[in-house]
Parts: sequence; structure tokens; C-alpha cells
Amino acid sequence: VQLQACGGGPVKEGGSLRLSCVVSTDLFNTNIVGWYRQAPGQQRDLVASVTAIGVTNYANSVKGRFTISRDNAEKTVHLQMNDLKPEDTAVYYCRLGWHTNYWGHGTQVTVSS
Repeated sequence: VQLQACGGGPVKEGGSLRLSCVVSTDLFNTNIVGWYRQAPGQQRDLVASVTAIGVTNYANSVKGRFTISRDNAEKTVHLQMNDLKPEDTAVYYCRLGWHTNYWGHGTQVTVSS
């Protein structure tokens, strides 16, 4: 199982980025996918998730600014991040399933004020 995450980078406050996570296994079709983030010295927290049938969930800190979506044909989950704030700066990881070790390698998002 491989998860390839991409789309991070530097951005100014108020800007946008779109993260993508491509999953290599058909397990994608029946599993939830989540985006998590980890800032330096902080724990890794769930940002958003989308179930196999498209039900989404968001952390309060990103509601109204981030949108998660999945493309089942491409086995890809996107995280559209708008109105980015410096506190969104972190390494972002995607994960397949709950309580699994199926993680992407992480992509850095740096928001400057």
C-alpha cells in the first residue's frame, strides 16, 4: 500500500493550496481517507476526512476554509485549502483507514504573514 501526497509549498496568508493524495490499492474504495497535520513540537491531528461514500468531516479550525473530496476512479483524495493562515503551517499527511499504518510521506505547507 502506497500513498503519494503532494501539493504543499509556501504561500502567503489568505492564499490557497490544493493537496492531493494518490492511493495505490483498491482498499481505497472501501475505506475512509483522512488528512492530518503536524506542526513542530505538536501532535498529529486530524484536519479532514472523507468516507468511502463521501461523508466528510472537518476540524473546527478549518471548517469553511478547507474542502476534502475524493475521486474514486483515480483513487485520489484532494484537500482544497483556502484563506490559509500562519497557524495552518505544518506537515500534512494523508492516511487510509482508521487506526492503520497506511500513511503518505507528508507534504510541507508553510503560510507566511
